[in-house]
Order: sequence, then structure tokens, then C-alpha cells
Amino acid sequence: MLNKYFRVIVGSFILLSVVLAVYVNINWLWFTVFIGANMIQSAFTKWCLLESILLKLGVEK
Repeated sequence: MLNKYFRVIVGSFILLSVVLAVYVNINWLWFTVFIGANMIQSAFTKWCLLESILLKLGVEK
């Protein structure tokens, strides 16, 4: 269940940042870069802030 929530939230953030970059300001793409860098970092360290937050909110692993 955690994996499903994680994918939905990350995908939504990416789509939101692209829409904001197109319609508001191109600098919103830096948010997309941050998300991508965080995903790469979590692949190596096995730690992700979003996962920690979801676990504290009671999402099943």
C-alpha cells in the first residue's frame, strides 16, 4: 500500500510542477529536479522523507 501512495504522490508532484512551469513560471521545473534528485538519493541510501511521513501517518508498509 505504501508503494501505491508513494507513486501517486510523486507522480502528482511531477505533473503539478510541469503544469506550473508551463502556465506560471519556468522556474517550477526546479521542483521537478528536486523530486528526481530525491528519488535517485533514496535509491542509494534506502531512505526517503516521503516514505517516513507516510509511515508516521499510518500507511501500511
